[in-house]
Amino acid sequence: MFEEEQDDEGKLRVLEDAVEKEPDEPSNHVYLALFLWERGKGWREKAAEHFLLAAKLNPQNGESFRYLGDYYSALDKHRALKCYQRAVSLNPDDSHSGETLCDLLDEDGKESLEIVVCEEASTKSSRAFWALRRLGYLLVSQKRWLEAAPKLQNAIRAFPASADLWEALGLAYQQLAMYTSAIKSYSRALELDGSRAFSMIESGNILLMLGSFREGVEQFQKALDLYPHNVSAKYGLASGLLALSKECMNTGAFAWAASLLEEASDIAIAITLSAGNMSCIWKLYGDIQLTYARCYPWNKEGGMIEKDGEAFTRSLFSWKRTCSLASVCAINSYQRALHLAPWLATAYTDIAVATDLASSLKETNESDSNSWQLPEKMSLGGLLLEGDNFEFWVLLGCLSGHKALKQHAFIRGLQLNVSLAIAWAYLGKLYSELEEKQLAGDAFDKARSIEPSLALPWAGMSAILLGREPITDEAYESCLRAVQIMPLAEYQISLAKLAMVFGKLCSSQVFGAIQQAVHRAPFYPEVHYLSGVVCEARFNHQSSAASYRIALHMMRNSTCPAHRSHLADVSFDLARVLCKAGNALDAVEVLEDLKGAGPLDVKSLQIYAISLWQLGKSELALSAVRDLAKISVTMQQPSASPISLICRLLYSISGLQSSVNSILKMPKELFQSAEVSFIVSAVHALDESGRLESVTSSSRSFLSSREEVIEMHGLVALSKLLKNGSGGSFGMQSAIAHLRKALHLFPNAKLLRNLLGYLLLAVEGWDRVHVASRCSIAAHSDNKEGLRSGLEISGAVAVACHVPPRDNYVQHSLLACEYQGKPGANVIQQMQRWVRQEPWNHSAKYLVILNLLQQARESQFPHHLLIVLKRLICSALSHDFYSEGASSSQYQKFQLLLTASEVDLHSRDHLTSISRAKGASELPLPNHYLFFAHLQLCRAHAAKDDYMNIKHEYMKCLELGTDYPIGWICLKFIESQYNLSSESNSVELGFRDCLNGGKNSLNMWLAVYHLYLGLISSSASNLLRAEEFVADACSLAGSESSFLLCHGAICMELVRSQHPEYLSDAMRSLKKAKDLSLSQFPVISLLLAQAEASFGSKPKWKKNLRDEWFSWPPVLTRPAEIYFQMHLLAMQSADESEVESGVEGHDTAQNWILRAIHLNPSCLRYWRMLLKFYE
Repeated sequence: MFEEEQDDEGKLRVLEDAVEKEPDEPSNHVYLALFLWERGKGWREKAAEHFLLAAKLNPQNGESFRYLGDYYSALDKHRALKCYQRAVSLNPDDSHSGETLCDLLDEDGKESLEIVVCEEASTKSSRAFWALRRLGYLLVSQKRWLEAAPKLQNAIRAFPASADLWEALGLAYQQLAMYTSAIKSYSRALELDGSRAFSMIESGNILLMLGSFREGVEQFQKALDLYPHNVSAKYGLASGLLALSKECMNTGAFAWAASLLEEASDIAIAITLSAGNMSCIWKLYGDIQLTYARCYPWNKEGGMIEKDGEAFTRSLFSWKRTCSLASVCAINSYQRALHLAPWLATAYTDIAVATDLASSLKETNESDSNSWQLPEKMSLGGLLLEGDNFEFWVLLGCLSGHKALKQHAFIRGLQLNVSLAIAWAYLGKLYSELEEKQLAGDAFDKARSIEPSLALPWAGMSAILLGREPITDEAYESCLRAVQIMPLAEYQISLAKLAMVFGKLCSSQVFGAIQQAVHRAPFYPEVHYLSGVVCEARFNHQSSAASYRIALHMMRNSTCPAHRSHLADVSFDLARVLCKAGNALDAVEVLEDLKGAGPLDVKSLQIYAISLWQLGKSELALSAVRDLAKISVTMQQPSASPISLICRLLYSISGLQSSVNSILKMPKELFQSAEVSFIVSAVHALDESGRLESVTSSSRSFLSSREEVIEMHGLVALSKLLKNGSGGSFGMQSAIAHLRKALHLFPNAKLLRNLLGYLLLAVEGWDRVHVASRCSIAAHSDNKEGLRSGLEISGAVAVACHVPPRDNYVQHSLLACEYQGKPGANVIQQMQRWVRQEPWNHSAKYLVILNLLQQARESQFPHHLLIVLKRLICSALSHDFYSEGASSSQYQKFQLLLTASEVDLHSRDHLTSISRAKGASELPLPNHYLFFAHLQLCRAHAAKDDYMNIKHEYMKCLELGTDYPIGWICLKFIESQYNLSSESNSVELGFRDCLNGGKNSLNMWLAVYHLYLGLISSSASNLLRAEEFVADACSLAGSESSFLLCHGAICMELVRSQHPEYLSDAMRSLKKAKDLSLSQFPVISLLLAQAEASFGSKPKWKKNLRDEWFSWPPVLTRPAEIYFQMHLLAMQSADESEVESGVEGHDTAQNWILRAIHLNPSCLRYWRMLLKFYE
């Protein structure tokens, strides 16, 4: 410390000596003054003297004036200002002098001088960033936003980390309506300083203004997390939740909107406790309560509310009470806002709207039409303050009960603003009520042209269009447009009514609209009735019955004569839907209640008879049928429905003979309709005696439409099938023949095509599958109850066909069938598209899995297909359909388990494969199906070399047996491979018994069986026996080229085994196979070339070798032997000096042999031939 003081003293003496030597040098005074200034306050007076001398000697030195300003700031403010001004004028970049100068001017309230100083500094120097920053703040404080924004932008270049600058810039952008830039600036300020409540709140306000309500609410919530008592943040959050709830209401999410409003209400109440003297707070709270009263949904408080009328009444009263309390609370809040700000005209109109809503929710709403109501008076109060406000005139027109005043108010609003679409819309509504359709239509058209997003004119035009002739669906589309714009209950009810007229009750838009209407207007009986109608159209009978019950309860308790006049209709609808839902007991109770009020009509008697029959009360049902018959006979124009029902119930209760006798006794006039003709034809199809032939023939003359004639042809085909025995081939052939004739008349009839395809699939024949694929039409619109769709038939054809389609994935198959590729290469894509469109359809998934299994088999089970199959099977088996006990579901489950076992087998998961096959063998199915489960177990145990279990499952297969020849052929193959033959030759006997059943193509299956025997003998090196079996197969199969190829190949092997007498047989079979092949089939020409070479015919040898080369498709790799033969052909051509025009001339003989060795390097014959080129 002592040493430092000595150093300072030394420096001081040096600086003083310099001043004494050169007293006129200003820099010496500056250095000495700076040294003294740094020593502390006690030396600053002396330092100021030297700064003053330096300033006098050099007036252009701004540093001296800056320190003098600091010195005088505590002594003489006026002199300090002058010093700072001089320092800034000499050095505009001096931020210290500039900031201090501005602070002093700000203390004196001289903002204008501050601005001048900052502008001068920024003008003199582009680096005077302090001046730009200060100037930006000053301009923002004076709300000179347009001038402040560029100043703040320039200041940010020097101070990019200043959160204050970013926040001020965001505010300037916000006031200039540059909202996107403002949000970015506020976001940057929050990045630099996350505790800035102003930026959060203003960002939230901008987001609310832009319609991004969710993001705005998040900003306000962040602000409240940091500052829980911030009134602005609470106000913004409540406003955001209100706006978000209105958005939810527009989309129909009323329950979610109500929950948001409850949260907003709690926040608004908290604000009133801390800032209750602000009218805007009370207005916000009123808006929240008013919106809550409008959107609060009615919900069922229990699952049995539709059966308990008192519970429904209590629920409805609770809902109405909640809405009424909210509307009253809104009125009180608006009145408080009016008390705080009586000059606000909107406060009067808010009270008017809330009062009108509260009065509409009252139980009794009796008023004198000649007196002024409170909503009208309050709206007039707003007009007294703002008489030129066109929106207030429209509100008066909406709230007034006087039609003349309504018209005057709307016209006055249009005088003030002729482009006011809402005024035109309400004026059109008024003219519609006055039956002035032309004026109403013109007003609605003007409103739509001005503002197409307004709902009321679309709804109004819908009502007008419905009254015009001819009726078009434009009325429905207009009403749907109105509902989409604004989901009001009145519009939604109208939409459901129009859907009934135009047959669009199944539309999801109608369903959603009527369900929302139930939540918002549960006090209308027609709402519940329409909900029941829509649910019934969508086959949701339980929900439909619940809605009908509620509608019936409300109509019974209603004092309106119009409602009570529809009690019988609603009771009938309720009974009908209960009957459809299988609740016949309740249906009978409803109809008996209706019967107590008077005799049942024809429609009710039909439901009554069906319900009694469902309950097993046959005598009562027959009694109802007799009553129905009496009424039908006395009708001038008898309806077809009761006659059809009478026939059906007679058949179901009394049997076939009784129903036939009753039909013969009925008057012929009752059968003069298409519906009755179908019923009588169906009974005739079941009657083998044919006593109804004349009745059905005469009734069919009343078939009028093309669709009816097509359906009758389908019914006639089924009749032929039944009358001739469904199990015999004659009945099947008769039905197929009739359908083929009908298709000549109606070639595009989907029903006939699909039915023919289905029957052809059921007929076992090697060519029937391919014909079935051409008959069916795969389309999603052809589904009919009782028939298979075109998609199902196409998928079944692709599975049943033993020939895969020629697709890109089939690279390992050599096809010889004349029908190759006929099922179509896009079947799997069609099935997959079907699954995507109907993900609930278990049949679609089932067919996709089976088709993918076929694809995997042809592709030699690639890994990716195995993974896909595993996932699909796991998903399919989880369907509830397979837990049912129906035979169809158990059969599909059986096939899926076998498919899963096959997939696991090729995935080398033998234990899982065995488990899946065992699960299939335990299903309750006939033995001829379970046979294949045990056959799969044989294969799975064979993969593990488990001989004992193979033997066990083999014996189980023999015990069960099967009606399918392919099962016995596969079992024969396993028997020969594992030496499982029994003494009684059970497999062959089972196969013969299967063929003797008469259900199979005898010759073809015998041919296949002999072919398998020949292959088995060939693998056992018994070629002579193999030739006999294959020769028999060829004689039975006829023109199947694959059988002839096998025979020719075996004969060639016999020739090589010193049996030259078979050479002519080989030639004959191979030539015939080549001639019968639709396209060049590989291997045939190669064997034929070898046979021709044995006869010494060199030209034919060459021709066949060249044909063999081109018979291989590009996707398949030619075997090494082909290249070796090309080598021999090339050498022969070279020796004879031929012109190399064939394929062998494309390369040298040596290269041919090299390519053969590359494909099969283990063949010594190729290597020996290659050595000859190097000898």
